[in-house]
Amino acid sequence: MGDKEWPPRTGGFGRRLDEHAPVDARPEPTRSQVVDSAVYARGRRHASPGTLADTYRCLQELDRAMAWIGLYRPGTGQLRSLAREFQLHDLAVEDAINAHQRPKLERYGDTLFVVLRAARYLDDREEVEFSELHLFIGPGFVITVRHGEAPDLPAVRRRLEADPQVLALGPEAVLYAVLDQVVDGYAPVVAGLENDIDEIETQVFGGDPNASRRIYALSREVIQFQRAARPLVKVLDALTAGFDTYGTDEELRRRLRDVADHLTQVVERVDGFRHLLQNILTVNTTLVTQAQNEEMRSLTAASYAQNEEIKKTSSWAAILFAPTLIGTVYGMNFTHMPELNWRYGYVFALALMALVCGTLYLIFKRRGWL
Repeated sequence: MGDKEWPPRTGGFGRRLDEHAPVDARPEPTRSQVVDSAVYARGRRHASPGTLADTYRCLQELDRAMAWIGLYRPGTGQLRSLAREFQLHDLAVEDAINAHQRPKLERYGDTLFVVLRAARYLDDREEVEFSELHLFIGPGFVITVRHGEAPDLPAVRRRLEADPQVLALGPEAVLYAVLDQVVDGYAPVVAGLENDIDEIETQVFGGDPNASRRIYALSREVIQFQRAARPLVKVLDALTAGFDTYGTDEELRRRLRDVADHLTQVVERVDGFRHLLQNILTVNTTLVTQAQNEEMRSLTAASYAQNEEIKKTSSWAAILFAPTLIGTVYGMNFTHMPELNWRYGYVFALALMALVCGTLYLIFKRRGWL
């Protein structure tokens, strides 16, 4: 970060890439890859070159000018071309080519390399989409490399161009505006996640069986959001620590501190979301366990009632089986059955049936089966 009036680009910003290193043979980026390339002087757009070569030439012809080159998913050859022209550090260029970096700030001589993770909430899918943004900030130039749809850098450029006084502060002003856009973009995400959590609470207490799956999915999004926002605090702390060393303009200091305040609020809210989701998951687990216990109790009660009915049926079957057995024995009519010719045989058989049935009834009644 330099003074308000940055020096003209003279080279030597960090370790230079090998002049003879092989360069991607792909052609110079098309307009779809170079979203916008402009040269600014005194806070106003001086030229809008159609190619990178024209941008380099225009920047060399002007004194104290700033080039802002915005790229969208560029190829290796385009980044190598920029690296040779602005003498970018090869490690930073490699990170920008590979992407998938964590938010960070690296300083290579007079050049800053900043990685940001932007986020946006997709209402139709109720999901959070993350994208990566790389910035090279050096004396007289800003290079933005966007790997995703967010943030809306054209809107940032329009906002700065509408305020030449701020844009005249140089590359630092662009870095501030991009940081502000990224952090402001977190607000709709926070609101969307908060709404999702409210819906999940309704699902949990409504007994929705899909609540656990949604809690897990939302927890993953919150963790990813934390990984995007929390490291940005260290980036802003590093910028703040260099205010005096690099003579940052007082107006930019105030604006960056405001961005840091907003970011702190976002991080605190997201931390709260994660704890809240853990509590909701615990409550959901408890409710599911209670519902399972209630179901088990219902099944146990039904099984007990069924067992009682089986006992009663079995008891009466046993009682009725006794006279049936006795009647069957005496109904065989064998010749040599003494009771057949006995005068009291019929009375004896009836009395025996009554005695056996009564005995069985008392036994089952005492056991509580009847």
